[in-house]
Amino acid sequence: MSHWYIIPMINMCFLVRHSRLVILLLVVVLGFGVTAVLFSGGEDTMHRRQRTEIDGIPLTVLDEGFQYPIQLTSEQWKQIMPPMTYQVMRAKGTERAFANPLWDNKEPGIYYSAATGQPLFHSDDKYDSGTGWPSFTKPISPDAVHYIGDYSMFMARVEVVDSQSGSHLGHVFMDGPGPSGRRYCMNSASLIFVPEGGEPPIIQGLQEALENRP
Repeated sequence: MSHWYIIPMINMCFLVRHSRLVILLLVVVLGFGVTAVLFSGGEDTMHRRQRTEIDGIPLTVLDEGFQYPIQLTSEQWKQIMPPMTYQVMRAKGTERAFANPLWDNKEPGIYYSAATGQPLFHSDDKYDSGTGWPSFTKPISPDAVHYIGDYSMFMARVEVVDSQSGSHLGHVFMDGPGPSGRRYCMNSASLIFVPEGGEPPIIQGLQEALENRP
């Protein structure tokens, strides 16, 4: 039997006996290839740092060494926040659309940060965006939130955080109504709604945690 015939047989036997390993290697190689292509079209770290706006939305400029007034350790946040609130506000998660308590809330009132208790949005600026998340046209005041460049998931987006602790609220997009055209797409878990005339919320355990910071 000639060598040119034996070699293909040996290769075929190897592929059959080690098919799972071959498939795994192909998946890994393909994954690295896709990742390389995606990153090759993205922005490098230096360019990201130099950006001052995304989609026409100016990013918040923070002084070097800036620290948010309310700072706690991850363990402290976990102790005072419900699990879903922690997942959204401190781990930058996203709750399910149409399966959160405030997306279709139509009561008049104010929406506060679930991390700090600071006012963030007014019901007058809330509208039905059809996305399944609470949506607003603007914050209750310009200094209520900060705008941070978010380059995760191979995209360039504008993250919205509260201005007292830097806790994640959601993102803002330029597909909303009104003069600004902005849509503040927020997570219910990051907000506390207080009906009109109600007292601002007190974040249970926050003051004690601040007094016992390491």
